[in-house]
This record gives sequence, structure tokens and C-alpha cells, in this order.
Amino acid sequence: VQTLVESGGGLVQAGDSLRLSCAASGSTFSRYTMGWFRQAPDKEREFVAAISWLRNMTRYADSVKGRFTISRDNAKNTVYLQMNSLKAEDTAVYYCATSTWASVASPNRWQYDYWGQGTQVTVSS
Repeated sequence: VQTLVESGGGLVQAGDSLRLSCAASGSTFSRYTMGWFRQAPDKEREFVAAISWLRNMTRYADSVKGRFTISRDNAKNTVYLQMNSLKAEDTAVYYCATSTWASVASPNRWQYDYWGQGTQVTVSS
């Protein structure tokens, strides 16, 4: 079982930046693919970004490509999501997730085993 704790959310204005962090428990973090997802009110949870454990390959949703950057620090068991040029439509609860078996940066929710509790990001226009 892996525990994930997100932090860094908040209320910002359009055009601002935020960096989300997700701290994971356990000693095998470096062997897991990590992802960020988000869920806005009355909408399905959607993929944002992922980073594989193998060669740190990344993948992004089209809506955030060029604005968001996912990275990981295996020494700190932490994955980050740097969010720049934020828009009102980025408002959502952001969740990090672990896939213990995907070797690629998967966008599929069903491939993730463990989820954090989420952190709220609100962007005012």
C-alpha cells in the first residue's frame, strides 16, 4: 500500500503559476509511474500529466501541453506539477496517482492503483 499526499494548491489569478507536490510513502517510488489527474465540479476525473519510471518519459493532456510540467525527485519520493499561465478552466481538485505496473506514462485512470486525497486549485479570471 502506498500513501500519497498532495500539497501546493490554492487560489490564484489567471496567468499566475502554482507548483503542486505529491509525497509518496514506500521505498520503491523510483519504480512506479506517477500521474496527475483533475476533477472539476460535475465533471469526470480527467488526465493531466504522467511520468514513467522508465526513462522518465512524460505525457500531457492537450489542454495543458506547453503550460504544465511534470517532474519527479526519486530521492525525495516526490512528484511535482509545475503549472504556468493558469486559466479559469484549470480550476479543479488535483489528484496524484501511482501505477505500480505501467511502464509508460499512461493517461488511463484504470492503470493507477493508489490515489491521493487531492488538493484544490482555483483560478479566478
